[in-house]
Amino acid sequence: MIMFHPGLPQIWAIIIVICMLLMSLRALLASPPQPINHRTWSLQKLPVIGHFFRLLVEHSWPLLLLKLIFVGLFILIIIAGLWGSPIPEHNLAISLTWNLWWTGVIITVLFSGSTWCGVCPWNTIADWLVNHRLWQRSNSTHRLHLPLPKKLRNLWPAILLLIGLSWFELGTGLVTNPYTTTILALAMIIMATLTLALFQDKAFCRYICPVGRTIGAYSQLSPIAVRSIDPSICKSCKTLECYHGSKNIAPCPTGLVQGRLQESTYCISCGNCTMSCPSQNVGWRLRSPSVEAIQDAKPHSDEAWFMLVLLALTSFHGLTMLPQWQSTISNLAQLINDSGQLLTSFSIGLTAFMLLPIAIYALLVALSRGLINIDGRCYSYRKLFSGFAFASLPLAFSYHLAHNLNHLLRESSNWWQLFSNPLGIDTLPLSMIEKHQRHMTMLIPEQLMFALQALLLIGGFFLAVQVIRHRGYHKFAAQGYQLLPMLIFAFNITGFNLWLIIQPMSMRM
Repeated sequence: MIMFHPGLPQIWAIIIVICMLLMSLRALLASPPQPINHRTWSLQKLPVIGHFFRLLVEHSWPLLLLKLIFVGLFILIIIAGLWGSPIPEHNLAISLTWNLWWTGVIITVLFSGSTWCGVCPWNTIADWLVNHRLWQRSNSTHRLHLPLPKKLRNLWPAILLLIGLSWFELGTGLVTNPYTTTILALAMIIMATLTLALFQDKAFCRYICPVGRTIGAYSQLSPIAVRSIDPSICKSCKTLECYHGSKNIAPCPTGLVQGRLQESTYCISCGNCTMSCPSQNVGWRLRSPSVEAIQDAKPHSDEAWFMLVLLALTSFHGLTMLPQWQSTISNLAQLINDSGQLLTSFSIGLTAFMLLPIAIYALLVALSRGLINIDGRCYSYRKLFSGFAFASLPLAFSYHLAHNLNHLLRESSNWWQLFSNPLGIDTLPLSMIEKHQRHMTMLIPEQLMFALQALLLIGGFFLAVQVIRHRGYHKFAAQGYQLLPMLIFAFNITGFNLWLIIQPMSMRM
């Protein structure tokens, strides 16, 4: 028997829709937006948390300690997944990976950008196996340093892997199977290690890792980023230690130059640039939230496709947890004579749902182009397609947080019990009464969670409108009714995600 979470109350849905209508109307009637100020503030100078950021910038041991902690947790997950109980609620591998880690990674982007990539155990273990170092410049002869084939120097490998992992996760019940969860984790280690041994720099982190590229895309919305402190110092720098590294510090693993950096997409927060800069001119900075997505980030077609696929798959995760999805897939399976795990039916559903929002977006971009070029201008379709795609980031991010917040707060495990018995030895499956009790014992009041979900959806729509207004006017000289197609896209996506949040959602464990 499957238990379901209650959905968002309708009163919150009404409030969200009213806010969306008001923001859309303002976007159509308001005067053109002014560029956002690029002023930043040093996190090292803030009270309380400033000491922690000073440690990160001035010393290597805090980052090394965090890496070792997460490697230890990763090894614990591997042990629990391979030799622990198959009962998901009593196996540490499941709760730690899908309830805490995946939700926590997305939440950390909101407060600290791409910091997870800096302590990622896949990257740490690959470094140790191949470079025999965790942060210093390596003299290892175990790397071939081959150039990555030009056709792979884009985000399409990450896009295809993201789609494949979504299919594997949702189509095969990965999130409730400790063994397959562990096999997936080991496969990521193997990919990270092989690419590091074969290719230059860290091709896995920059082009292949779907988690890293998701974090990189979302980090364009973060108010925190690693940046230069005084741009004039970077302009006069001739040695570029942030790019080449120093005697002891390795070069930037994704080939970034701090003095020219305008977007955080490929920054993995490794700390190399902060420690190698001879002028100590690189640090953690507080900035205007979402400034990259709104105006700074340069549009590229592969990144646009990644953002749109990410948007579609994020909503698709929620759809698969609704009762309506199960009945739809069952009816499709009967129609095409699919049996067993219904993987064929699921694959058809995944493909159709993934392509539908992208097709709608493509159609509305074409309509936008017609409205923008109506007075004789000539912006290419490809440029508009890539430029407006940034609006999908806050839409995906806000729903991603709202959806995972439900799982985190309602399906919280007894962490003391899990860590004291990570293999789940001599445990029995939870009864329906025990599952119901866990479901009712939330970390915060239910109404507060509903309020947070509503604020996330409203905030995501607000940022999407800001992206549309700023990019529409400053990139394409569009305003007023010319923005209507993209506003319709943002409204419909948020409306669909709101409908998902309102529905009862099945519990994973």
